[in-house]
Amino acid sequence: MKTNKLFTFAFLGLMMLSFSAFAAGEKAGQKTEVKKELKNQTNCPVMGGAIDSSIYTDIQGQRVYHCCPMCSKKLKEDPDKFFKKAAEKGILFENIQTTCPVSGEKLEDKSVYSDFEGRRIYFCCKKCRGAFNENPQKVLDKMDGMK
Repeated sequence: MKTNKLFTFAFLGLMMLSFSAFAAGEKAGQKTEVKKELKNQTNCPVMGGAIDSSIYTDIQGQRVYHCCPMCSKKLKEDPDKFFKKAAEKGILFENIQTTCPVSGEKLEDKSVYSDFEGRRIYFCCKKCRGAFNENPQKVLDKMDGMK
């Protein structure tokens, strides 16, 4: 009888341990997001034609190439529309930042960044990246005046 109880408790303990490990794996899997492979820009985000590397708009720390000069105006009118559309396609624009958009410090090392709706934004430290994540639009608005 003691053997049956001992076996039953051991079995239940093992089952509980297995279940908790499985549940922890599920939670970990939910936090891990699948990163989309990003590719360089080859087409104009406005008209869709092949880009001309001599025609571009510098906006929010990104260099966006166009097929013709007329596309720059449309991009500036609603940049979020075109950045979001590019992000859906996995397009990464050329980043031209030289300073952190939060602290204003010169970027020595471009290892801390955040990918946000078609833009890769670099920061001087994780604290500044956290400030960006709290209010991205505020930082993006500030970026139009800096490189």
